[in-house]
Formats: sequence, structure tokens, C-alpha cells
Amino acid sequence: MCTVVIRVPADRGEPTRLLAIRDEDPARPWNPLGRWWPEPHDGVVGVRDARAGGAWLAADPDARRLAVLLNRADVEGRPESELVSRGGLALDSVAGTSPSGIPSTHGFNLVEVDAAGARVHTWDGEQLTAVTLAPGTHMIAHDDVDDSSTPRIARWLEDFRAAETGGGEDWWETWIGVLERTTTLESTDDEAIIRDNRPHGYPTLSLLACVASVSADRIDVRYGELAEPGHWGGLHLH
Repeated sequence: MCTVVIRVPADRGEPTRLLAIRDEDPARPWNPLGRWWPEPHDGVVGVRDARAGGAWLAADPDARRLAVLLNRADVEGRPESELVSRGGLALDSVAGTSPSGIPSTHGFNLVEVDAAGARVHTWDGEQLTAVTLAPGTHMIAHDDVDDSSTPRIARWLEDFRAAETGGGEDWWETWIGVLERTTTLESTDDEAIIRDNRPHGYPTLSLLACVASVSADRIDVRYGELAEPGHWGGLHLH
């Protein structure tokens, strides 16, 4: 039940800005932002799932491509024996291969960013679709883009839209300020972004966040972990 906030500029000469919060089982090991993969992904930086070897977030600095994977429920269940890990999707994406056909994974929302803009590929176990994001600020979680039926999007999207992201080195600070305000809610609240999903039947809590800026000539990704899963204690991005 991860969350992504993304701002697509009207001027393609300006960078696309992104904030991604990862929810995962704290017992599932991961590697922080770094270069973890051999060829053909040896130039990629990302947050690696140490169990399956894929990526939650991946970026190719040379190609100026970035992808973030969010889980989504399946419309129809499929036997686990027919499925593979979703973690390869982000790695394939930054290598230039978007999802197609009938993915052999559970449902997902895959956010792709490059110099040309941003897209979200959605697979619900029945239909694969893609939408190009219009200029402006959007939120994605476990349902559709800007889905007002998702409580955290309904509550906080306008706040993120109102928070300017400037051209300075710490452009993300206003968004982190909004994120901090969201933590006045309990982490079990449906409207929370820093989350404890266990009461909802999932073993996942918010663990970390990344911010990224993607333009035609540069990609910059920063990473920070929460001191305690599912609880706000500040966030140092580096």
C-alpha cells in the first residue's frame, strides 16, 4: 500500500518531481538505494528486494529513466505457481521495456518517469492499461491515479498540489512538510500516508521514502529510512 506523489511540469524543460513512500513487511529484507544488480542492469541504482532480487524503485542515470512499483489487488486470483515476482518490472522499465501482454505477476501500478514525461501502467489481474500523466500534481496508491475513493488521496492531494516545489537543491522540503502534517493522524487511519497496515489485514508498515528529480540532462534520487516502521520521527534524505 505504497504512496507516490508526482508533479509533471507543463514545460518539458523543467524536471518531473517525485516522492515515493514504501510500505513493506519489516521482516522482508531489502538493500537501500545503491547499485545492486549485475549486467544488464549494472548501471542501475535502486532499492532492492533482497529476497527476490528485484526493485521497488529503480533509476538508470544514463538513460534518465526512473520507475516505482506499487502493489495492487488482483481482480481474479491466480495460482502462485503461475506467477513471478513483480520486482523485475521496475528493472525492465528503466531498461526501456514497459509491461505488455498478460503480465505473469500479481496486480500492480508501475510509475514510469523519463525526460518525455510520466506514465502509470496498471495491471489488475484482468486488464493491463496505461495512462500518460497530464501536467500537474498527482497521487497514486493501490487504486487508480488521483482516485478520490482512496482516503489518503482524497485527504491530501490538494495539500501536495498547493505545496510549491522550487528549483533549489532541497526542492522536496515543502512536500516533506506536508508529509509531516499527515502524521497528525494515527498510522492505522485510512487517511494516513505513513502507515501501519496490519489492522487492515496486511503485514506492512511504512519503512522509507525516496525523492527524485528527472529531466532531460539529469536524474537525482535521494533516500531515507524511518527510524521506526510506521511512525514519523523525521526523515533525513541523502
